[in-house]
This record gives sequence, C-alpha cells and structure tokens, in this order.
Amino acid sequence: MTQLAQKAADNLAALRKNKPLIHNITNFVVMNYTANALLAMGASPVMAHAINEVEDMVSFAGALVLNIGTLTDDWVAAMIKAGKKASALNTPIILDPVGSGATALRTASAKKIIDETRINVIRGNASEILSLRHENSKTKGVDAIHSVDEAAETAKIMARELDTTLAITGPVDLITDGRRVVRVSNGHPLMGFVTGTGCTATVTIGAFLAVDNNALSATATALAFFGLAGEIAGETAAAPGSFMIKLIDALYTMDPEKLEERCKIQEKT
Repeated sequence: MTQLAQKAADNLAALRKNKPLIHNITNFVVMNYTANALLAMGASPVMAHAINEVEDMVSFAGALVLNIGTLTDDWVAAMIKAGKKASALNTPIILDPVGSGATALRTASAKKIIDETRINVIRGNASEILSLRHENSKTKGVDAIHSVDEAAETAKIMARELDTTLAITGPVDLITDGRRVVRVSNGHPLMGFVTGTGCTATVTIGAFLAVDNNALSATATALAFFGLAGEIAGETAAAPGSFMIKLIDALYTMDPEKLEERCKIQEKT
C-alpha cells in the first residue's frame, strides 16, 4: 500500500473520532444532500449564510466550504466575510467555483473570493479551474484544454500562481499544489447522473481538511474516499435514484481498512 492509501485510512479514522464542524455557505440545490453526506461520513455540518452570523459560526468550525452554485451579491459578501475570519484563524477554506467561466458574475465572484481570502483548495472541473487564470498568467493561450490529462501542467502553473491546491475532478481526478501531482481513479459512472455529486466531493474535502493540515493529501484522500463510496453504491444501485441513497449509505458504512485496500491514489513524478 502507498503512503497516501495509509493516510486515507488515518484521515477517515480521525474524521470519525473528532467529528469536526464543517461550515458550509453553499447552494440551495445541494444543501440537504451535502449536509446528510457530511453526517454520514462522520462530520458535523452547519449551513449558515447570514452575513451577520458567519464570522461567529466559522470561529467554531474545522473548515469552511464556499460554493457559488446559487450565488447572489449578498451571499458572496457573506462568503468573503466568513473567509476573512477563517483566514485570520488559520481555518482551512475550500472553494467550489460552480459555473465559473459560464457568466461574468460567476467568474468575477470566484476571483474576488480568491483575491480577498486565503483559499487552501479549489475544486472544480477543468473548465471552471481554467476560468480562474490571472490575466498575466503563464497559462494564457490554452483555452482549448478542458480534460484532466491535458490540464495537468496548466494546473501546476495555476496552483503556484494562486498559491493554493487545485483539484480538477473528472473520470480521473487530478490534484496538485504546484509541485506534486496526484491522480485518483476511484468513482462510478452513475455519479454523473445525480445532482450535486461534485458539490458533495467538495464538502468531503472540507471534512478531510479539518483533520489533515496538508491540503494535497487531505484532498487526494477525500476524493478517493468519496469515489470509492460511489463505486460501492454502484455495485447494487440500478439507477440514479437508488444510487444517491446508497451513496450516503456507503459514506456511513465504509471503514478505514476498506478505504486503504481499495483506494486508487497514484502520485505522478
């Protein structure tokens, strides 16, 4: 077994033991499902977005999850206020830039959050991640790169420029902090037929960040855990409806030993 496979088992065990509070400022579409997913895996979710309480709430949290899926100007302001407080407290922050690149509002909002807070991890698909490039980025001119494999070198450059860890999720997930590159191959095709699986992957990373202060290993092991839960759910689910329930069940029933045995994490040199 690789060191990261052992780390995955250790992180899951720590999550179940510590039950960290995960503060989510997220979208209406996934709020209930991601809260249930966090409960199933062993974390304690809170979904608080009121601008006059986010600083207090994040003060108790082990990690802050920011998701712009159903953004408004007020929610972005709340995200930045919570993010600044989390940054001051050295509480890890993960950003899910849902739809960044699709509209000017989404792209500008994601970049504003990145500029004004200290983001530890950004998780998105290749197109969302590429939309976050600075105007003077060395990656300019690669707009046609929209697959995980093609985006690897670009992601390394962007991670260094943004001073964060990037997670590009797809059939094979790619995680990089600008120096190391890790790929995770766990997952199941039905994950693409359930709304919010990407958002749920994001909150899983948030939960693992609360127990692992290395953003690269926390992200890679979280995605392996979530992907393997999808594989286990897909073994008995016939269609998307049953799959989404069995995915929650798999997050609850998986033990650290099974995760260590079946996770597919590979570090590329």
